[in-house]
Amino acid sequence: MPWNEFCSYLTGIMDDTPLGRIVSIRAEKDKEVIKSFTKEQKQIRNDWLNRNAKKIDKQTYDEVIEGFKNMFKKLAEGGVANE
Repeated sequence: MPWNEFCSYLTGIMDDTPLGRIVSIRAEKDKEVIKSFTKEQKQIRNDWLNRNAKKIDKQTYDEVIEGFKNMFKKLAEGGVANE
């Protein structure tokens, strides 16, 4: 089955299907909703986030770490983090 055809079948998938529930758990951004997740739902979400985190390339990782270092230096010097 071609990828475009597969994607067309998934378009509009309802939350009341097993796949739809997993997709909605993985995509949830609301911290209050996430707090109310069951242990199993949290595991599904964490597995997904960890899987995606492993895809970050070294350059992006290094840039993010450098940004955090600079932010903490500014905070230690009494600066503002969101300048």
